Amino acid sequence: MKQQLAGFLAIAALACGWAQPGQARCADHVPQPKPQNASRDIVGQDLETIIERGFITFAAYEEFPPWSYEEAGRIQGADIDLARLIAAELGVEARFTLVAAGENLDADLRNWIWKGPVVGGSVANVMLHVPYDSEFACRVEQVVFTGQYHVEEVAIAYRRDAYPEEAPVPAYFRFDSVAVENDSIADFYLSAFPGGQLSSNIRRYPTAADAMAGLDRAETKAAMGPLAQLEAGITAQTAVHTPPLPGFSAGTWTAGVAVHFSYRPLAYAVEDAIASGLQDGRISAIFAAHGLSHRPPQLR
Repeated sequence: MKQQLAGFLAIAALACGWAQPGQARCADHVPQPKPQNASRDIVGQDLETIIERGFITFAAYEEFPPWSYEEAGRIQGADIDLARLIAAELGVEARFTLVAAGENLDADLRNWIWKGPVVGGSVANVMLHVPYDSEFACRVEQVVFTGQYHVEEVAIAYRRDAYPEEAPVPAYFRFDSVAVENDSIADFYLSAFPGGQLSSNIRRYPTAADAMAGLDRAETKAAMGPLAQLEAGITAQTAVHTPPLPGFSAGTWTAGVAVHFSYRPLAYAVEDAIASGLQDGRISAIFAAHGLSHRPPQLR
């Protein structure tokens, strides 16, 4: 989704070399002030209070299928089901706020985890679908990044009739049309590779879902974007694969959750709930129910 692009690009930039080779993690980071009680909304949001009141609040990105979205008045998606799993482990009700993204991931975390938006709304106990990078985590000390539950990757969907023998790779798009979400990571990658030679064959759509719908209508021969968003739009006429992507240093990333730094016990409880769901297969079952491939993270 475009709404995650700025945050993901920040992660990608870190992965591309902000830290020097051989440098210890966070070695060059100067600790920043940790504002205490930056907003009245965070007061009393500890684990004990959550258990006593009987519900936990989650911030999830709006219009972000198959992860989180509203349809026919019901909030749904794979991330929403994950949140319900967490709430069930804590013995409380899950409540949701669907949020628009800010200009970058730092802004999202500031608005929905540790400070609160300037106008309207309040912080949540947990923010879902937060891309994780250890160097980025050094910079945002007000947040605990935890509960990694899935490795996302960029993929290519294609029409079976256009590629009956061999699935396409980026070099094919020198001649063939490819759909992308406008201003997405796939858009930037294809626009720059190789040397802009693919630009005339890129077809831009408002969302990844629109790109997949265009592919199904044969407006393009292929589409590129995060695997889960492509899988959500697969039909009998289309398929998807994950080929090597030359020059793409951040073609995979890990999704997790975020919790305010003041509430470590809550962060531990959420992490334990996700670990339990990974271990017993419930999270894989959530992905399967949404028609998605699940790739558990290899935690170190």
